Amino acid sequence: MGLCKNYKNLLRFILLLIFFDGSNKLAKAHNGPPFPIVTDKQIGTVKIAVWTHPDIGLGTFFVLVDPMPGTSVPNDLKIDLGIQPTSNRLPEVVYPMQRDTGRGQIQYNAQVEFDKQDFFKVRIQVRSSAGSGEVSSQVEATPQGFGRWDLLFYLLPFLFIAAMFYRGVRKSRKRMQQAQTGAQAARTS
Repeated sequence: MGLCKNYKNLLRFILLLIFFDGSNKLAKAHNGPPFPIVTDKQIGTVKIAVWTHPDIGLGTFFVLVDPMPGTSVPNDLKIDLGIQPTSNRLPEVVYPMQRDTGRGQIQYNAQVEFDKQDFFKVRIQVRSSAGSGEVSSQVEATPQGFGRWDLLFYLLPFLFIAAMFYRGVRKSRKRMQQAQTGAQAARTS
């Protein structure tokens, strides 16, 4: 009876894991939040912050735009993102950023190709009728995931389930042995 109860609990646990794993479709292999490389930089009548998640292959950049007090974000605002290795081994590639107002805040997004782990110069160019300017920074493109710890990290849920199963089997065997020992003791008395 105790072994059956352990199987039911294990089944419930596995179903919960499947539910929570399947419910997070927005993550898309993202290991951790983006981080800022520029904060509160005023250009014209707007203040920008640049956030990035620079994965090798396809990295993402976000420019958050806030109007200065008493102004609004110009409708003709354009933002371009220039990327170049700090070693100058490749020419600068300029990516036009796409405006996204879906979250109640004005944000510009771009996806960037990073060919290998390296340091890259980042140049943000802001243009509008209310003012233009640019800001520069630097970022290191890194591999997706946790590097050499990926295998261990992704094995942890399976190791946990195996350990719980093993624990349940050991407890069940111990109870059965105690029951057999108790039955033998009752027969000999």
